[in-house]
Amino acid sequence: MEIPRSGRASSSSVVIAFACVYVFWGATYTAMRVGVHFIAAPALAGSRLMIGSSLMLGFMALRGKRLVGGAREMRRLFFLGVLMLFFGNVGLVWAEFYLPSGLAALLVAIIPVYVAVIEWLMPHGERLRMRGEIGLVLGFIGLLVLAWPSARTGFHGDWRQLVAIAVLLLGALSFSIGSVWSRSTRFSLDPFVCAGWEMLAAGVCDLVVATVLRQWGRATWNQESISAIAFLVLFGSLVGFSSYTWLLQNVPVSKVATYAYVNPPVAVALGAIVLRERLYGNEWIGMVMILVAVFLVNSSKLQQDSAILEIETMATEAEI
Repeated sequence: MEIPRSGRASSSSVVIAFACVYVFWGATYTAMRVGVHFIAAPALAGSRLMIGSSLMLGFMALRGKRLVGGAREMRRLFFLGVLMLFFGNVGLVWAEFYLPSGLAALLVAIIPVYVAVIEWLMPHGERLRMRGEIGLVLGFIGLLVLAWPSARTGFHGDWRQLVAIAVLLLGALSFSIGSVWSRSTRFSLDPFVCAGWEMLAAGVCDLVVATVLRQWGRATWNQESISAIAFLVLFGSLVGFSSYTWLLQNVPVSKVATYAYVNPPVAVALGAIVLRERLYGNEWIGMVMILVAVFLVNSSKLQQDSAILEIETMATEAEI
């Protein structure tokens, strides 16, 4: 599933594409934080994924792409969608009801470290160089530093933030497991078609959960909630993911990988500007530690095989 490089791209096109990935993907955390206060997490996540997947698959059909693979291939896409985009995404959306969007973005940034650990523990799995191993240790220490204020609050009686962090981290782990599994799986369908089916599978699961739990009647459909869904679909999924894929075709992978440690600060900044959120002193320290850890892990893996980035992050647009 490696995307071949195309011809030279203009510098202005590259700048615009990076701006879309950096800003729009970072802003999805703010949009989710707004939306989940009006629409329950499964309903919000399901609505976003169903609309996004329908537009994605419809566009690929208009381009004449084959939409359906064999039964085994479609089952794998379904399970990948459930692992990465159902358990991962709905946990993130639910957690943002209790956590600041910037903090949620910083916790999600641990995913590359999760992936490295999973591969490290697998038989014949990928091994990191020394800088990557340092990044693993630094990343988990940074995670503890970030989570400490919420943990301390939880130990004194308000356990909601502590549970939200646990749910978010479990969702990120599910996404990471799916990412590792997807790396060993080859599909005959176009990557955009695969992403569309994965989004659709997760969206259906979300909507079923929302219906079973009778959460539709409690949804408030107003300007804020509709705008949040529209932003997530248009700018988070379609524009952001298209820009990301275009960059993979025209820019060195090591540069595209910078989104992993640019999105969290963007989310923190937008959370502060739009939602009046703020991080405490030790959380700033944790942010720096995690971003440095992600850089060390990513650069260590890129030195071994730069082609894995596209496989590992193909569905990231729906996670954020």
